[in-house]
Amino acid sequence: MTETAMKAQDVRRSFLDFFVEREHREVASSPLILPKDPTLLFANAGMNQFKDTFTGKEARDYVRATTSQKCLRVSGKHNDLEMVGRTPRHHTFFEMLGNFSFGDYFKHEAIAFAWKLLTEVYGVPKERLWVTVFGGSDAVEADEEAYAIWRDQEGVPTDRIMRLGEKENFWRMGDTGPCGPCSELHYDLGEDLTSVEGESNPETDERRYIEIWNLVFMQYEQHPDKLEKLPKPSIDTGMGLERITSVLQGKRSNYDTDVFMPILEAGAHIAGVKLGENEEQDTSLRVIADHTRALCSLVSDGVVPSNDRRGYVLRRLLRRAIRHGRKLGIDRPFLHEISPVVIDGLSVQFPELIGAKDAILEVGRREEERFADTLATGLEMLEKELEQTAGDGPAVLSGEFVFKLHDTFGFPLDLARDAAEDRGIELDESGFDAAMARQRSKAQASWKGAKIEKSAPIYGELAPSHQTRFEGYSQVELDGVPVGALIREGSSVESLTEGQEGEVVLEATPFYAESGGQVGDRGVIHGPSGRLAVLDTQRPADGLIVHKVRVEQGELTPGQAVRAEVDAERRMAISRNHTATHLLHAALRECVGTHVKQAGSMVAPERLRFDFSHFAGLNERALEEIETLVNDQVLADTPIETELMPIDEALSQGAMALFGEKYGDQVRVVRIGDFSLELCGGIHVGHTGEIGLCKVTGERGIASGTRRVEAISGDASLSTFRDLRQTVGRLEHLLSAQGSDLVAEVERRLEQTKSLERELEKLKMGQVREQVGASVDDAPVVAGVKLFAQRVDGLEPKEMRELADSLRGKLGSGVVVLGRADGPKASLLVAVTEDLRKSLPAGDLVKSLAKIISGGGGGRPDMAEAGGKDPGKLDDALAAAKDEIARRMG
Repeated sequence: MTETAMKAQDVRRSFLDFFVEREHREVASSPLILPKDPTLLFANAGMNQFKDTFTGKEARDYVRATTSQKCLRVSGKHNDLEMVGRTPRHHTFFEMLGNFSFGDYFKHEAIAFAWKLLTEVYGVPKERLWVTVFGGSDAVEADEEAYAIWRDQEGVPTDRIMRLGEKENFWRMGDTGPCGPCSELHYDLGEDLTSVEGESNPETDERRYIEIWNLVFMQYEQHPDKLEKLPKPSIDTGMGLERITSVLQGKRSNYDTDVFMPILEAGAHIAGVKLGENEEQDTSLRVIADHTRALCSLVSDGVVPSNDRRGYVLRRLLRRAIRHGRKLGIDRPFLHEISPVVIDGLSVQFPELIGAKDAILEVGRREEERFADTLATGLEMLEKELEQTAGDGPAVLSGEFVFKLHDTFGFPLDLARDAAEDRGIELDESGFDAAMARQRSKAQASWKGAKIEKSAPIYGELAPSHQTRFEGYSQVELDGVPVGALIREGSSVESLTEGQEGEVVLEATPFYAESGGQVGDRGVIHGPSGRLAVLDTQRPADGLIVHKVRVEQGELTPGQAVRAEVDAERRMAISRNHTATHLLHAALRECVGTHVKQAGSMVAPERLRFDFSHFAGLNERALEEIETLVNDQVLADTPIETELMPIDEALSQGAMALFGEKYGDQVRVVRIGDFSLELCGGIHVGHTGEIGLCKVTGERGIASGTRRVEAISGDASLSTFRDLRQTVGRLEHLLSAQGSDLVAEVERRLEQTKSLERELEKLKMGQVREQVGASVDDAPVVAGVKLFAQRVDGLEPKEMRELADSLRGKLGSGVVVLGRADGPKASLLVAVTEDLRKSLPAGDLVKSLAKIISGGGGGRPDMAEAGGKDPGKLDDALAAAKDEIARRMG
């Protein structure tokens, strides 16, 4: 191994090729948001996407795999955010190289593969490698087998094989499930990095020894009360690309490798600083480099900044990067200049970043602009709090307050600390830490597992023996179907009679149960002695479909054979909208960017809506482009194809999955030519031409980072166009204008109306001025000040201001007080001449008078306004102006 060894791209490729040559399937990285595991905030290990394979819940068509997995960690042993950039190996985003065996090979092969790759392919000196094995515990015996393999098979000297405890060398997936001992490979960076006085080894000296590869031997099954050996043990290994690259390139910091150097150099160029001259500046550059890698990967996987969960993590990372940019003197948006360097480096392995490039740049730019505003707001709030703190006895700035600034505005703790120190005020950092700990506990609690809604116990009782066979993909009617069970008010019953509502379980059904955003079918069930209207169809337990019914005639009992008929017209309308939703999703990704990910949907007979991740609203031009793309596909009359396949195969083909949906081993894939490919169990039309026409009816934001598009298709589109045509026809008749002339005629009449309104306003103001102008000369003098006070009901606020200004000019020196009542509200306006601004400020006068009408207000010294809720006291307020002036001038 030399310092001119492989580049990071070659390190990755060599790893994957090594295992492919040994009959491993190269599996693409899952997204950072795993479609099959809503319990996990982000992918944080290579084995995440294989979790169900290890637990036996899913089977794959291969037993060996290798990956380079995108990972993101923002907490934990090696991922304290505050340590990122300050140590050689702390990162948020990183790549985990891994090889996996699902009940195939075990320790002998896994250890041989690891040793051969490191020492022969990568050329790592054997004498620099140390190995740790599980040394046993009270509950689990030591892994003497691994110890012997390392010693005898690979020839590792016993003085470089260490037995460690359960904390270091025993891996568990959770409280229950597969688990087992592990062996870690450590690399000795050199004696000059020794940081302990006693014996230096991987257990005692983390500065000198770097863990590069962890081999987990899953050989046990953990039960609540016991540990059992697995009949088919498995292998899960993980090696950080950034770490092994630093070893192979002879670097003592991951940041000094070609993974990070181009990004660091770009940041230094923007900041106008040089790498290596100032440690604090270098730390800021490293933080920016790390967080920009996270930004690019998160946005490409559909995450946008928000104040909720994943979006909050991204926002926090972005704001930390921006803050460190400011510490470097960068006071303008800059992340969009660094991001292309990151994209160039990562897109070799993760090409999705190329398609998301525009979104990545825009997200960075927008968040920087937004943060500038929130930082200004936070500074203003902090200044007020510091002023109050300074006058409240012991000068200690509340840690709880600073945490709220940090949590709400992303306000940096160190900035608050500096501001407090400048005023000689101590910051309660323990209070801040306590508030942060509570927030972390709350966040962790919300992600310990997916919440499962509890349903009536009857469904769980029936599900094992009443699995419903769904026949609705190919037919809307099914005859001779036995009734399996009847439910009413949460209990099984022996009959449903006329007028009653309940639920029917059939052995087979053509009725689609609500799922994946598509509403449940409606229709009719005909029995030998009754007729039932199906009001809805639901799936309250796995495999159990229930038909919510109302008995319209006769009765129904278990065991009877019935004919189930779906409302075919309604079903067809739903099918049109469902296929249109897929087309809309694909069109959004093509027009807006591949970062667009589905965040929810609703497919009903009369309309559809599609929620998606995006950082900004779509303008009219973009919506038209999307609508055109969708309808081009409709006109192409493309056939809709469906196929069952293993989920990993579907995802590797690029099929889109909805996060939060639980998918089985086999999934149904819906393909629309080469335009759309999605995992979907819903009902669709046979050809896109059956949609008729898809019309986008609206687009809006529903949450930070989430947009909603609404649309219609088929008969609903036709009805809408008919209604619009009737409306236009009526307008043409009323305005005596046709077609394109209609808009011009409406514009002409609107302008005419505005002109008439302006003339009317002039006339009205003229009349008011004429009425009140005559009485200006008779204005009473109070304490040497002329006072003109009068009601002017009917004037608008703007007209009141114009009148007050005119009257003030006529007075020469004095005060004008105008009042008006408007329904349940009253308003006052006070204007004073220039010579009285200091002695009789308009703002002070109007505040005093406003109290009489149960209101408040204020304004400039020369003119101020107020509103109130008691118009009955308006005359009293006007009369009180005389006393108020007398009091102030006395």
